[in-house]
Amino acid sequence: MGDKAFEAALDLTRRLPPEQIEDNLFYLLDLVPELTESLLSAIDQPLKSATDKDAGREYLLCDYNRDGDSFRSPWSNKYDPPLEDGSMPSDKLREMELLANRVFDRYRDVYFGAGSISSVYFWDLTANEEEDVNGWAACVLMYKEGPAGVWNSIHVVEV
Repeated sequence: MGDKAFEAALDLTRRLPPEQIEDNLFYLLDLVPELTESLLSAIDQPLKSATDKDAGREYLLCDYNRDGDSFRSPWSNKYDPPLEDGSMPSDKLREMELLANRVFDRYRDVYFGAGSISSVYFWDLTANEEEDVNGWAACVLMYKEGPAGVWNSIHVVEV
């Protein structure tokens, strides 16, 4: 199937109602399971949250903190469900991630108020044979549910 099936699946999701993206994506993955990883990486879904049991804090789930079926918390740096060989940021990036989470948590509280959640994730970029790039990337996630609707915000930066 390959590229044609992938492009057709993306085209289909663009034409279907956005409020049904989760259901439609589930049906697509059921039809073409070999495209699961590609489709989950390419199609943004509404942000969901989980609670870090160790830190007692909520965090947001997205493709940038997912490894398999587990998600890494920015507060404890642990995967839920536990994952022994999950991708982790380097020590320097982890320090930056912790600082960024404190900064954006404060921003979230002031700008979005009660009931909002923010998470920031950092990861190392590795060089490959085609590109001579070594750097890092980060994403900042904001979520707020209110009487007027839901705010989902995903910002990604590569350095």
